[in-house]
Order: sequence, then structure tokens, then C-alpha cells
Amino acid sequence: MERRKMLTTTVGILGTGILATNGHTREIEDDCESCGSGCGDCRSACLTCVTECLEEMKADGKDRQDCIRLCLDCADVCAASASIAARKGPMADIIALACAKACEACAEECVKHDDAACKACAEACLLCAKECRESIGTK
Repeated sequence: MERRKMLTTTVGILGTGILATNGHTREIEDDCESCGSGCGDCRSACLTCVTECLEEMKADGKDRQDCIRLCLDCADVCAASASIAARKGPMADIIALACAKACEACAEECVKHDDAACKACAEACLLCAKECRESIGTK
């Protein structure tokens, strides 16, 4: 019975958009939603970039391993960030900062390559990083 009461209280707290963290209560802002949406778009751009880089390596033998690895890591972090932001989880700020950093590293690599997929990925990454940082109030 105690477990059910605790679960009901937790669901009630989350349902109202308020989280209790370290004894403090804070409102979850709409910024979480824009961060989550940007993360989804960025993830898609990263996966498209991976596909194009693999094709580029196959056709021209160009080394794109760093780009592929960064895009895959960024896509995974974006997926986690989007998921946590969507449910307004208590780890949203932490994962949003990690996502911003992953996106910035990915964008830095992608701008080195002169193809549409890498350029689009870099743009999506920079936008996602900006939205994630805004959602937690950092620049």
C-alpha cells in the first residue's frame, strides 16, 4: 500500500509539471520541449550524415571515421536527451548539457567536409546545442 501511495504521489508531481529535486521545487519550462524537438531533428541529421559518409568512404576512400563516430555518438546522446526532455525527467538538465557538448563536437567535425549531408548535420547540431543550452540557461 505504501508503494502505491508513493507511486501515485510521484505521478501526480510529474503530471503537474513540477519536480522535487534536493528538497526544492521548480517548474519545468517549455524549453525542455524545444530542446527535445531539436534533439530529434539533430539525431536524424546525424544518421543521414553517417550514411553519406559511409558512401563517400566507399566511393572515394576518404577517411570519414571521425565524422562517423562523432555522428553516431551525437545521435545516441540526442535520442537520450529527447526522451528525457519529453518526460521532463529529473536528469533533463544534465543530459541537455551533455547533448549540447556532443552536438558542438559533431558540428566541428562536420564543417570540415564539403558535402550537403555534413553541412546539414553541422547546422542541425549547432541549433540543437543552442536549444539545449537555452533550456538549462547556459550559453
